[in-house]
Amino acid sequence: MNIGAVAKLTGLSSKSIRLYEEKCVISPPSRSDAGYREYGDTHVQELNLVSRAKNAGFSLQECKEFVELAQNPMRTSREVKQKAQQKLNEVEVKISQLKEIQQQLTTWINTCPGDEGSSCPIIEDLTK
Repeated sequence: MNIGAVAKLTGLSSKSIRLYEEKCVISPPSRSDAGYREYGDTHVQELNLVSRAKNAGFSLQECKEFVELAQNPMRTSREVKQKAQQKLNEVEVKISQLKEIQQQLTTWINTCPGDEGSSCPIIEDLTK
């Protein structure tokens, strides 16, 4: 099938599919005599995996590793779980950092009068 058909099946843009091919995230498609890419069911599976992994916060390199694991009949679920656990740990750290940012912004907003005066606790705190 051509890239347009694969794009429709996966919900990815043709540009994204070409990028994943260029970065060797997915296996390379065969080429027709005219030089057009020809994709198969395996490519659709790989692209769906990449799309779902990206949506879960994994980098392209991590997506490539997942594709390699999916293709490896000798993989262990332990390897896959470790990658997911590592990503969850990273997300939890980011959430904690975002909560700290949220708390600081809330404090600033609650202390700033937001009026026509030049006195601003936000600027004062930032310039300490």
